[in-house]
Amino acid sequence: MDPLSASLKVAASGLQAQSERMQVVSENLANAKSTSDVPGGDPYRRKTISFVAELDRNIGGSVVEVGAVARDPSDFTLQFDPGHEAADERGYVKMPNVNVLIEMADMREANRGYEANLQVIKQARELISMTIDLMRSQS
Repeated sequence: MDPLSASLKVAASGLQAQSERMQVVSENLANAKSTSDVPGGDPYRRKTISFVAELDRNIGGSVVEVGAVARDPSDFTLQFDPGHEAADERGYVKMPNVNVLIEMADMREANRGYEANLQVIKQARELISMTIDLMRSQS
């Protein structure tokens, strides 16, 4: 496989990975206030995503893939709200372990990674187009 086509494949794998990362972050943000339906029950638990480099023998290089989507084991915060349906016998409600500031930073980083891979694809397509134009002019 030629290097420009390989670049397209690597960048496409990056787009896919960052897209999945944005989905996980979006789920976390959407559930930042999701509590349990039962008294003392556990609320939404934040998801995390990890990436791994996989060797693609067809292109002779590494592509990125999602390694795992896991649950963040950090503790829940307690909020005093005795009137809430999920409050325990002391009046505390377990709140999700989602920090909106961290999620927004993760979203910004995923967005920048996505944009960077998109630029690689644009540049590779432009170089392929220029190569084709050059070959046409020589014939």
